[in-house]
Amino acid sequence: MLRAAYFAQELLSTFGPALGEVALQPATGGVFTVTIDTGFATKLLWDRKSEGGFPETKELKRRVRDVIEPGRDLGHVDRHDKDKGVAAPAVPTAVPTAVPTAVPTKASATSSPTAATGSENSTETKATGPVCEDCQ
Repeated sequence: MLRAAYFAQELLSTFGPALGEVALQPATGGVFTVTIDTGFATKLLWDRKSEGGFPETKELKRRVRDVIEPGRDLGHVDRHDKDKGVAAPAVPTAVPTAVPTAVPTKASATSSPTAATGSENSTETKATGPVCEDCQ
């Protein structure tokens, strides 16, 4: 539960204006999943068993960002990988057929011990890219 609380705090501090909530749900030992509910569907972002362990914070942030704010630059998280020669995930140009084409106004994620996220996106695009309300 402590690790899930840490991830929840990291997601809230990074995506605060874009998240409606982060919820933790106790589970049996060894269970750790992170799902996100966009209002249209629930998507599994991380499963400890299928991924072979716990996520790095930056990877979890990228996966959440790709769902709730795909064009957002995560700053040092994205730059760190560029310095290593690893490309940041590209913003999809086409929407898969299983995903609604409308941009959700609310997102919600869950992690077991489960973390959940959701709320309206609040970004403003400047010459350097999208900037959240807190960074203005």
